[in-house]
Amino acid sequence: MTTINSSLSSVSIISDFKEITKMRLSVSVVFSAVAGYLLGAETIEWSIVVLLAFGGYFMVGASNMYNQIIERDLDALMDRTKNRPIPAGRISVNSAFAMAVVFTILGIATLYFINPRTAIYGAISIFLYTSIYTPLKTKTPLSVFAGAIPGAIPFMLGWVAARNAFGIEPGTLFAIQFFWQFPHFWAIGWFLFDDYKKGGFFMLPTGNRDKGTATQVIIYSVWTVIVSVVPVLGITGDLKLSVVAAIIVFALGAVMVYYALQLFKKRTEKAAKQLMYASVIYITLLQIVYVADKFIS
Repeated sequence: MTTINSSLSSVSIISDFKEITKMRLSVSVVFSAVAGYLLGAETIEWSIVVLLAFGGYFMVGASNMYNQIIERDLDALMDRTKNRPIPAGRISVNSAFAMAVVFTILGIATLYFINPRTAIYGAISIFLYTSIYTPLKTKTPLSVFAGAIPGAIPFMLGWVAARNAFGIEPGTLFAIQFFWQFPHFWAIGWFLFDDYKKGGFFMLPTGNRDKGTATQVIIYSVWTVIVSVVPVLGITGDLKLSVVAAIIVFALGAVMVYYALQLFKKRTEKAAKQLMYASVIYITLLQIVYVADKFIS
């Protein structure tokens, strides 16, 4: 019996760790950062890839823990979040805060080993996510704009880790992921509208699931695709994109825009979910295509 209880306890601890650090989100952020590094690296150093992966996870994990500490009372009101470790009482606020501080220190220290500039951008990301984005979520739809800034840093962060400099190349990577986040998060805000409403969160640009919101989703989807193919023009420094890769990226973008148009046409939760999945597939495949194109071309 003791062995069974111990096993269940271990499973619970792992599950709570995954939940409080939002493991799937954190892994996707690490993926973006590593992709950015591979694009910027003139010679790949796997030790830096490892440091970037761990440092990135620590930083995102810390941000998510601070977020869940601040929103614990609101999380308890929503079906999607009421069973998270803090509102459910499985992890105390003090324990979560201690973990967040440790993750912050480990994250900044790990990224500092790569170079100080990478650590600074990582720290800025935590600050913006925790101190600007999180409080604004219950006050204004502009919170999505504020959240898009730290959300766009990882792709850029990888390049900075490789080059120890900021320029047109990481700026372009930042812009791609910045514009992409609007259709992505508005799609989530659309199909979770009723649940978000329980917590008092304002995520959609017009405040409602209407044509105005759907129109803005289309506009930002188009902008995402445009910015994504800009490197083919040869105006983004060392960040290159071949014609073939640009066509592939454009085709992928066309699929995302199609689902944005479907949301405008149908304005249903199902259409919003389809757009959300399409946006995730788009940014993932875009990063793979960019990296593959660099090493194949």
